[in-house]
Amino acid sequence: LDTPFLPSQTLSQLVGAEVWLKFENLQFTGSFKQRGALNRLLGLSPAERARGVVAASAGNHAQGLAYHAAQLGIPATIVMPRSTPGVKAQRTRAFGAEVILAGDDFQAAAATVPELVRERGLTLVHPYDDAEVIAGQGTVALEIAASGVDLDVLLVPVGGGGLIAGCAIALRELSPRTQVLGVQSERYPSMAQALAGRGGAAESPRTGGSTVAEGIGVARPGVLTREILAALGVEIAVVPEARIEEALALLLQIEK
Repeated sequence: LDTPFLPSQTLSQLVGAEVWLKFENLQFTGSFKQRGALNRLLGLSPAERARGVVAASAGNHAQGLAYHAAQLGIPATIVMPRSTPGVKAQRTRAFGAEVILAGDDFQAAAATVPELVRERGLTLVHPYDDAEVIAGQGTVALEIAASGVDLDVLLVPVGGGGLIAGCAIALRELSPRTQVLGVQSERYPSMAQALAGRGGAAESPRTGGSTVAEGIGVARPGVLTREILAALGVEIAVVPEARIEEALALLLQIEK
């Protein structure tokens, strides 16, 4: 699971600071999400392994969970909205998971999971609001700390908050001088609003439209993740879509 953590000379020159990048895109499924999925699976009892796991996801969590469940011989069921692109469902099936299409959107799909848990005795593996998943995502920060690079700031994209919660916990112990700063799109500032007391998991903060950062386009932040970030005093920067698009273009052009 260890991925490269490398400096970018060109990006450093552009922003006037020493910039390092953690290449989680080099994970087998293309995302850090498989870290949390694997950690949760490794903590299952033999009986839970035999019955299998379930998750609601239309993206990276689905593929990470399906991949590692297959590696460990654990049956996996993934519930996806009926609107999920066929290629995503097909890729998840290719990893060995059973894919169930249900509901017109993610919330409707997720609403069917409790019934599967009851009927089949499956274990829910939440994409971010789970302590073991959060700990697994935090291994990103463990690897960064082990590199010996003296970081002033760690920038972390925020959707439900699993990655930043795990990283914040790890760096509090290993590098307390490093500021952990979250970043959200202005179209989905749910965690930023929740931490500011303007919305939370029980209500939908105002969101809007499509975002190029669709992987963090989360309308409701996690309950546990929000509590962790609040306790650790983590701040969230909300940025315009144009800045995210600019950053993506630079990463593609400079880092390929």
